[in-house]
Amino acid sequence: MKRVEAIIKPSKLEEVKEALHRLGVQGMTATDVKGFGRQRGHTEFYKGAEASVGFLQKVKLEVVVDDEQVGQVVEAIVGAARTGKIGDGKIFVMPVEEVIRIRTGERGSKAL
Repeated sequence: MKRVEAIIKPSKLEEVKEALHRLGVQGMTATDVKGFGRQRGHTEFYKGAEASVGFLQKVKLEVVVDDEQVGQVVEAIVGAARTGKIGDGKIFVMPVEEVIRIRTGERGSKAL
């Protein structure tokens, strides 16, 4: 199993969620986060003065899927989240050793 973590623009969350739903992804976690990458934030004007905003609003989306689904999940996220502009985000794929459904005690893929 793998954990796929994507940092995306908040405006793309619904599109990504729908794309993953179409693939049959059952559960996901979305967290509001702040961060920056190469763009180093952006500049805004406040009361006539220029101010640098170091962190941008993002959404961190986390899903755990079977190894066989990883490629499809990554492609679905990229397809739904891409605008072609700076700040579209990143995707990280990490191994998951074990999953346990607390309610039933199911383990592994059955617990997803």
